Amino acid sequence: MPVNTLTAAAHITPVVIRTFLSHSKRKGKKLHNHDQKELSTDDILFDEAFHIVRAFIALGTNNTVESLQAFTNTHVPAPYWCAVSPVRIPLFSANRAADDLIKWFGPEELRTVVGGERWWQVRGLDGIDAEWITEREYLSPPIKGKEKMSEADKDILRMEHLDSVMLYIHGGGYFWGSINTHRYQIIRYARKIKGRCFAVNYRKAPQYPWPCPLQDVLAAYFYLTRPPPEAHHAPILPSQIVFAGDSAGGGLALAVLTILRDLHRPQPAGAVLISPWVDLTHSFPSVMGNTESDIVPPHGFLAKPSVLWPVELVAEKGRVVRAEKGVPPVPGHADTLKPGNVRKRREGGMDQEKMAEEAEREGLVDDNGKADEYADGAGQADDAAVGIPDKEDIDFWQPKPPKVLMDNPRAVPLEMRSQIQMYAATEQLSHPLVSPVLQGSLGGLCPLYIMAGDGEVLRDEIVYIAHRAAHPADYPARAGVMRDGRRQRENAERWTEPTRVHLQVFDGMCHVLTVFTFTPAASYAYRSIAEFVRHVTQNDAEHLAVNPFPELHRPPLDVGLSADVEPDHDGRHEAAENAAAMDRRQRSDVDIYKLNERELSAAVGRDDEQVDMMPENGNGDAEHVAGTQEAGSGSQVGDIPDVLMLRERVDVHGIVRPMEAPEDCPVLKIRPEEVGLLKEGPLNKWWSGQKEWDRKFKRSAERAQKQRLKHEAVGKRIMENAREQGLLLVHEAPPERLQPPRLTSNMSSMSSFSRPGRIDNERRWGPLDLEGENVPLSAIANRRDTPEALALLKKSIYRTAPVTHQNVPKMKMSDIIRAAFDPNDDPNGDPKQSVSEQQVRSYFFPNMHGLRMWDSVISIFMRSSSKSAKKAREAVKAQARVASGALSTVTSPDASSR
Repeated sequence: MPVNTLTAAAHITPVVIRTFLSHSKRKGKKLHNHDQKELSTDDILFDEAFHIVRAFIALGTNNTVESLQAFTNTHVPAPYWCAVSPVRIPLFSANRAADDLIKWFGPEELRTVVGGERWWQVRGLDGIDAEWITEREYLSPPIKGKEKMSEADKDILRMEHLDSVMLYIHGGGYFWGSINTHRYQIIRYARKIKGRCFAVNYRKAPQYPWPCPLQDVLAAYFYLTRPPPEAHHAPILPSQIVFAGDSAGGGLALAVLTILRDLHRPQPAGAVLISPWVDLTHSFPSVMGNTESDIVPPHGFLAKPSVLWPVELVAEKGRVVRAEKGVPPVPGHADTLKPGNVRKRREGGMDQEKMAEEAEREGLVDDNGKADEYADGAGQADDAAVGIPDKEDIDFWQPKPPKVLMDNPRAVPLEMRSQIQMYAATEQLSHPLVSPVLQGSLGGLCPLYIMAGDGEVLRDEIVYIAHRAAHPADYPARAGVMRDGRRQRENAERWTEPTRVHLQVFDGMCHVLTVFTFTPAASYAYRSIAEFVRHVTQNDAEHLAVNPFPELHRPPLDVGLSADVEPDHDGRHEAAENAAAMDRRQRSDVDIYKLNERELSAAVGRDDEQVDMMPENGNGDAEHVAGTQEAGSGSQVGDIPDVLMLRERVDVHGIVRPMEAPEDCPVLKIRPEEVGLLKEGPLNKWWSGQKEWDRKFKRSAERAQKQRLKHEAVGKRIMENAREQGLLLVHEAPPERLQPPRLTSNMSSMSSFSRPGRIDNERRWGPLDLEGENVPLSAIANRRDTPEALALLKKSIYRTAPVTHQNVPKMKMSDIIRAAFDPNDDPNGDPKQSVSEQQVRSYFFPNMHGLRMWDSVISIFMRSSSKSAKKAREAVKAQARVASGALSTVTSPDASSR
């Protein structure tokens, strides 16, 4: 069954019941044992929501990629109380972004790493879907003289006075999710910042793999700052824009920031990175240790086989093989993406049997054709056969994907044969724009506000990149990246200025804690994000140079409880503890910062200020900050200049405390040489799940293989018909036949209801323009074996042809009849494009869609949480009055005696 509202409800309802029973049992056991340890799951609302989200993602992994994409990219109406204006970012902005990407990569890297400069610019839509979002109450009065404009366009003009702009990039593992899955969160951000949000629905993998999403996000930024003539908004200054993204969106935001920095383009005022996914090689320890406390599936994002994914439906000889026997790992293909023999054989059309025979001759598998035992770590090489090179041997200790770093250096090395991530080919995973943790330097960026859940699998890489950005010299990139990347060597030398970073790790929270908007910790996160956005967008550069974070100059009265109060949720705390918690909330963030300094100084035996200050010179010595003794005392708060990094933890009630010293963080002790490598442990974790999926969905894979053959036959017929109907590409036409592109009708005399096709005057590429390019195997731009690939091909031929087409041929009547019965086609308009790009429209009860129902559930949880908060506040006030009365009783005799 596909992913839809009914199947989601059927799958999730038993989970809700089980969670309620297990929560009650666990809570009773804690009370009986007088267990006072606070956990995020002590809150029944969070416990239920956590397991609901986890169950939904598990449902997605048991269905096809297309099914999950279609469900999460279904258009859902916005609430009546918010203003949402859909727009389409035109090719004008997309081409400007493409030009910058081409400049960043350079000719050699485009050829050897990306695979060309055209395929990733191919798109089905005539632009990129996006939305302006804000609170309707924030709109200015109606504008006169704009009667011909639509209400949505008028709303864009009525948002112009809102200075703070958040460019939001949604998450979803780089392959699912959309504006619709995140609209509730985005609306809340707009309300908190008292501004407007611009959300971009970028193309997603595996249909549009890296760097397609990068181009779309960069285009969205250029659309804001340098709008095309037809845009209704005025140009927005970069100093008024803040990037924000969660998970994959956070990774995209960080990658785009490095592109802007490297090309000396104006950067936004700041960026909010919420659980950013920045290491697609999964080389950090928390990937192995936080599985039970996170919503991410234990084996990663697997999927039921379909015509789209996985690329290799049936891996008869194993998806993981041994490298050449007796030879240690040698330089692979990742940093230069020069295809290895396995990939060349695959691209050359060699079938699985011949590939296996050749692999046996090369020693990649044993005589029985087995490699799985080595994927489980059982394969060991003879000690005498494999010598262990010195630590300085980069090729041995830093193998490039698809080769794997073994736990035992004497073990026979493993090599990936299947693609492990949908976003990028295995050979590309160590590229710095795929895994930004491998950037030569993360210095020189705009201020970053980074959040992580202590219980999420990505925790370690998030903490690590925060410190890499704030301390470029202390956390360098590994030698292999520097050796093989010219730009990364230049970046390490050029961008030595530290990035201002505010890092917060939330106790007990999972991946993307802001999903659980009703929890006290998430409420604090939304307030803090809003304060950061307003601070960096509403202050001038001179002020921000001294005060990069709002926490460093606000008076104590500006901090603490606001509209979203996060009191203690249950009645387990005594009145004194409640009063103490209230006191901590009312403490200024400057006090917290100073406390952080004092505790860290004591921990490392220093008398001066915390080391996370802007160095006075290039030698990295910390600068003592004068005047900071009075910065955290009283209501007159002075500046705290040259602050480099704030490091904090946040408990389940949203109360901030200092983070432990860097020397006490295990993840910060990881050597740079260990970062960004495919390692045996995470590989086996994925591989054990993939083997289970291969067995579970064996018949589905076989059916998908047959369907691919049928689609390929259809694609061949489409091309033959188009040629018969006069399709001619510019490079195919003889000189005497070359003429300016002409518009011809795509309709026969019996199909007058169809609108005419056209040749797009904007620069764009189509599936027929990729000769000589090394296109990723999953990209539909160069495939003919999926319905989405065929829809893209037909649209490029018959509807909006690129300028490389000499003409637009006329469709046969038989083709129009077929389109009427094809669920992926439309005889009256453009064929439906990939669900990874185009939103699905639900015309029957759109308000009953699962995404809208989830928003309703969150709203109910928010109201319940608010009621609990109100009761807790009243209890605290009552206890405070009692304590005040008792104090008056004790002190009154002394007063009378005086």
